Amino acid sequence: MPDIVQNPFAIEPGTVQRGLTRVRALSAGEVVADAAVPLLVWEYSYAPRYFFSPGHVRARLRPAGPGKPSRVLGRSELFDVVLGDRVLAGAAQRYPEAPVEGMRGSYTLTWSAMDTWLEEDEVIHFHARSPYVRVDTLHSSRHVRVVVRGEVVADSHRPVVLTETGLAPRYYLPRVDVRMDLLSPTDAVSYCPYKGTARFRALTVGGVRVPDVVWGYETPLREAAGVTGLVCFWPEKSADVEVYVDGERIGQP
Repeated sequence: MPDIVQNPFAIEPGTVQRGLTRVRALSAGEVVADAAVPLLVWEYSYAPRYFFSPGHVRARLRPAGPGKPSRVLGRSELFDVVLGDRVLAGAAQRYPEAPVEGMRGSYTLTWSAMDTWLEEDEVIHFHARSPYVRVDTLHSSRHVRVVVRGEVVADSHRPVVLTETGLAPRYYLPRVDVRMDLLSPTDAVSYCPYKGTARFRALTVGGVRVPDVVWGYETPLREAAGVTGLVCFWPEKSADVEVYVDGERIGQP
């Protein structure tokens, strides 16, 4: 009998396919690239990169020398992105020896060099979105209990279970079921192109402070709207944080 597949949706590095939605990259309000059908290229399995044909690049590209080679895509060439008097140094790349011939003349843009990325008319956060990632939020009656150093800090029979392709389920709890007096905001923030912006909290029990072990989404993206205002514990971050679901401990470091 074959082994049970843990993640059947891992994309093989080097995979190239045409996208299905319009993607635009902007800098200071100027369109740098605009493609109804960009290329999606997986240099790594967790997320693709957008590649644009020369006709989809609105800015002038100026050769800027060799770039860092890719184990999957081969050698790279850097280009400055020129927008009038502004220059985004080395913000475009081309891989002229890529294994897929159709992408050799296309350009990818450094994500952080652009201030806005749009899929159709919705802002994309953090990195390109994969068409194979799905996010669901499900109301549940499972019993979720969080214990830290022997003290119960959360106890709920009404979690919302968030599932995301390739990742472990996460249990989001109503604040009325959580000892919010033990939590304090931190400066930590994370960005997800599927869920939105998460803000973190520290947990202090018995004089011991565990930073950034709780997070939540105040204004999540549409796919994660079901966890708006709820909080989630991160048991993999600290052995002190014990999360039990129906009596079974999950997510140990």
